[in-house]
Amino acid sequence: MFHVVVRIEVKRERLEDFLALVQDDFAGTRKEPGNLRFDVVRQNDNPLKFALYEVYKDEDAFKAHQQTPHYARWRAGIDAVCATPRSSDKFTTLHPDPYV
Repeated sequence: MFHVVVRIEVKRERLEDFLALVQDDFAGTRKEPGNLRFDVVRQNDNPLKFALYEVYKDEDAFKAHQQTPHYARWRAGIDAVCATPRSSDKFTTLHPDPYV
C-alpha cells in the first residue's frame, strides 16, 4: 500500500474556507476505487494545524487521484488558506505484509 501524510497549518481567517476545501477533497477521494483510507485530523493543542492521512492500493492509484477534478480544486485553493507551506511525506507498507 502507498501512504501519504500531509501536514497543514491554516490561516485563522481562512479556516472555514479550508474546511470546505478539505471536505470536497475527502468526499471525492473516498469514492476513488484505489483509495483505501482518507483521514483528516486536527491537532489537539492548535486547532489551526491539520494532517491528512491517505492510503492507496499502490502508487498508481495515488497518481490517478492526482488527475481527478476534486484534487484539481484542492490544488487550486490550498495555498491561499495555508499559514505556512504544507509538507507531505510518502510511505510504503512493510507490516502487515500487504502481499500475504
